[in-house]
Amino acid sequence: MEKAYFLAIDIGASSGRHVIAELDQGEIKLEVIYRFANHPIEKDGSLVWNIDELSFHVIEGLKQAKKLGKCPQSIGIDTFGVDYVCLDSNDQIIGDVFAYRDHRNFAARTAFSQMLNETTQYEITGIQPLVFNTIYQLYADKLSGKLAKARKIMMLPCYLGYYLTGRFQNEYTISSTSGLLNAQTSSWDSQLCGILELDRERFGPMVTPGEVIGKLRQEITKEIGYEATVMAVSSHDTASAVIGSLAAQDTAFLSSGTWSLIGVLENHPVLKEEARIRGFTNEGNYGKQIRFLKNIMGLWMVQEVRREMGNKHSYSEIAEMAASHSDYPGVVDVNDEGFLSPTSMIGAIHKQLQENGFMLPKTDGELYFSLFHSLALKYQASLLEIEQLTQRQITSINIVGGGSRNKLLNHLTEKYCKRPVIAGPIEATALGNILVQMVARGILKDIGEAKDYVKKMIHSEQ
Repeated sequence: MEKAYFLAIDIGASSGRHVIAELDQGEIKLEVIYRFANHPIEKDGSLVWNIDELSFHVIEGLKQAKKLGKCPQSIGIDTFGVDYVCLDSNDQIIGDVFAYRDHRNFAARTAFSQMLNETTQYEITGIQPLVFNTIYQLYADKLSGKLAKARKIMMLPCYLGYYLTGRFQNEYTISSTSGLLNAQTSSWDSQLCGILELDRERFGPMVTPGEVIGKLRQEITKEIGYEATVMAVSSHDTASAVIGSLAAQDTAFLSSGTWSLIGVLENHPVLKEEARIRGFTNEGNYGKQIRFLKNIMGLWMVQEVRREMGNKHSYSEIAEMAASHSDYPGVVDVNDEGFLSPTSMIGAIHKQLQENGFMLPKTDGELYFSLFHSLALKYQASLLEIEQLTQRQITSINIVGGGSRNKLLNHLTEKYCKRPVIAGPIEATALGNILVQMVARGILKDIGEAKDYVKKMIHSEQ
């Protein structure tokens, strides 16, 4: 019997990869078959994505599956949230595809808030009004005149699906990060679209995880050497990671990577004003559940410090150095907007340490420990807020993603949160992407059965 393969294209804000999967003797086996860098580039003073290069790598990874003799029957794409692509009436990309860290967003958010205050926005969408949200980026496009030319607007993974199939659509979980969906109806909000002077048709049909997007275009099938179906998965990488986690009524999820996202699953959005004030957001999940969570700056700060230092240490070396300097007391507020895209991350950290009354770190290890310590304290505060806002008791935390390998951060999280930590799966995002495909294709009965494979993956990593 011919083996059935499934492909997750998982694209983060610093790298991407193609992960092939098969169900073999009761286990889901994952194999990374292609990797590529994906950094925003500076262009005319702005931060933008090289969308042509990104599309090129998507195709190269599909070719690699053919070379390995592991052609997938279906493909799912997930990416980071909020960024999007605009097409004109000739289906050509308009201008640059801006990256969410671009500084134009600050002025756009200020201008938009004069049209509609943040309290009302939160009541409508349940989305924390963060400076990089799609709604503010689109408002910047409106002010520049770009938006008036847009006839199709697609979130990034949806554009890549369109590039592969020709089908215009937006998927629910990634669309929920935009700050433009009505939290009650899960559809594009007419009032918010009105402020942007957009008709909702420019976003196309809304699809949900498990739906078929379409077959690969003939030109692509010819180029890569096989046919496949592109499926809608939980296209926001965090939504896929939560599918690949053990998040439950009493188990919080903590997706640990460039961003840290800590939260719980809810059946309905939590729209109380206190949730907005405390920085929580309501994003869409598989089965129209809600991920009630807080965005925390995450390992981005560690990545930037490492880059500034010339990448002279591996991440495992960084954790070891930090662990040997655990007596350094300095901490910072990792969610300060000054850390979003500073000229110098080390300079920004030093500035806040001094403002907080701490001596500056004398060694690299002290600096890195400060960051891990600060993250764990933010997790602790966020978990207590989640319990208060949802009126539930959390008994454990499931840390997933690449950050789940950081034993020091896991230890500090367990220490401060006073809850047992379940570490893994490391590949939770790719796994969640694959599980949705397998359920949709009838390989697995339902998401309940899919969670059994999550447990097996965690066990295999111990």
